Amino acid sequence: MSRSRFALVTGCGQGGIGEALVTEYTRRGIHAIATVLPQEASDHLSEAGITFFPLDVTIEKSVTDLKASVQKLTGGHLDILINCAGIAYTMTAIDTDVVAAQRMFDVNVFGPMRMVYHFHDMIIRSTGTIVNIGSIGGIIPYLYGSSYNATKAALQHWSNTLRVEMAPFDVKVITVISGEVSTNILKNDAHRQIPEGSYYSPLAENFKQHVTRTPQGATDRFQYAANVVAQSLKPRPPAWFWYGSFTGMIRFLDTFGWRTVWDSMLWRMFDLGKLKQEHCTRITDSGS
Repeated sequence: MSRSRFALVTGCGQGGIGEALVTEYTRRGIHAIATVLPQEASDHLSEAGITFFPLDVTIEKSVTDLKASVQKLTGGHLDILINCAGIAYTMTAIDTDVVAAQRMFDVNVFGPMRMVYHFHDMIIRSTGTIVNIGSIGGIIPYLYGSSYNATKAALQHWSNTLRVEMAPFDVKVITVISGEVSTNILKNDAHRQIPEGSYYSPLAENFKQHVTRTPQGATDRFQYAANVVAQSLKPRPPAWFWYGSFTGMIRFLDTFGWRTVWDSMLWRMFDLGKLKQEHCTRITDSGS
């Protein structure tokens, strides 16, 4: 008699990718284990009959407590680990609050590191799969996302090395390069503003519209989840799986374009011409 298969997904708050992933695993007959922050609502999981535990990936004891619970539930096996927990911090590079950026690195980069450090033995025992949720932000210099982009670039390169190091144990590692997906990740950034006196003050209204936007053409998160889950169940999955809006174009330009291929596109997209003009006017006025 074959044993049950288990998939652990971090970051399964309501409205996010993690919730869609555990829903898809459950639909496929795999025992999904979700995590939510200790203070976060979990009704959406309990109502769906999905197993969940509290977890803060930035706290070592929280991760070890989760491991004890998962070991008890699964008998020491874990077939799939998806590092999905993540937060965003939107701001210009020159106005970045380093403390906020450090917090984001602790969740987006060191969180997956903690999870793999503590759960690798269970995954090796199951010759399982690790999935790290990356982003096109780790590929292109998307404005106002320098710190977030840096976390995803770091995660993606760490994931690359992890893949090579886990190969001798027959553990598969997939790095997902996510395009624009319809989630609520920007909910905590909606209040953010360009600081008074910033060189980017002329674009303060543009920035406000950016952090409160509803992304156009974004991929449905349940469609995204169905495709990511399908890849995670393959015996020979791709090292990088690109999926979501705009990934086709970005993958092509990243492969064949020059390093600054994005600059002119982003200049127009974020109205940097207006910023340049305002800056030149300010210099002229101060010199007169």
